[in-house]
Amino acid sequence: MAVTLGPSSPDADIHPIATGPAKEIVEKHSSEQPFKLYAGWFCPGILTMGVGSIFLNFQVDVQKTWIVLEEKQIPYQYIEVNAPLDPSSLLSPNPRGAIPTLYCPQPDGSKPLYESNIINEYLEDVFSSHQPHLFPLDPYKKARAKIWVDFVTSRIIPSFNRFLQAQGEGEIAKAHNEFLGHLKEFIDAMDSSGPYFFGEDFTMPDVALAPWAMRLWLLDHLKGGLRIPEPGEGGEDEQIWERWREWVDAVGSRNSVANTLSEKEYYLPIYKKIIG
Repeated sequence: MAVTLGPSSPDADIHPIATGPAKEIVEKHSSEQPFKLYAGWFCPGILTMGVGSIFLNFQVDVQKTWIVLEEKQIPYQYIEVNAPLDPSSLLSPNPRGAIPTLYCPQPDGSKPLYESNIINEYLEDVFSSHQPHLFPLDPYKKARAKIWVDFVTSRIIPSFNRFLQAQGEGEIAKAHNEFLGHLKEFIDAMDSSGPYFFGEDFTMPDVALAPWAMRLWLLDHLKGGLRIPEPGEGGEDEQIWERWREWVDAVGSRNSVANTLSEKEYYLPIYKKIIG
């Protein structure tokens, strides 16, 4: 998947700044700090996927790193990249035009890191004394955590995007089944005790999926719903979907997740552009 920066902005009508709880977090972290998060509540780089151009991933990738910063109470400065009105602003943090970008103090000056999963591992290493530990301390569990972070990145997110973009009854049904299949695989790997992936501890696999889980309501508006069975109607998958609901409730109630979300009304115009 190639990532390129568009020569001009076709989306000046998209709301340019965070709203709701996320706006309060932005304002709280507006003062100068050594660690600087270049981000945006939504940042439309152009992702070229065969035919045409679509807008994907940037905002939710930002939220993953935002969640880690908030969870570990790391001092940082939030810098809004106003890409809807000025696409060239994506080039300010780094020449690749990618966000999130975290500028990190180094002996020879502040240096950038990008790619949310890499940034998150860096923050966990540098601020290892800050609670909570978002990777398990046990080496085997830590390795498993990385496997399932990768599963979210390489399987769940692409299948969500395919479902969102699918057209026609047959294509939508196929994409829906693929997405639910990957979701069930992730749920099946969770600790049965709950509520989080590793039981009582909120960790990186939870961080990786949380932004997407908080956006599944979009499918109700754009694809006729995710169609997860209601309680008591899951048949042989009843326990899986019961575990899923427990996980979603727990993750969605964490301040780090809830407070880095904007108001729902501003998401729909963006995702309508994704599906065309």
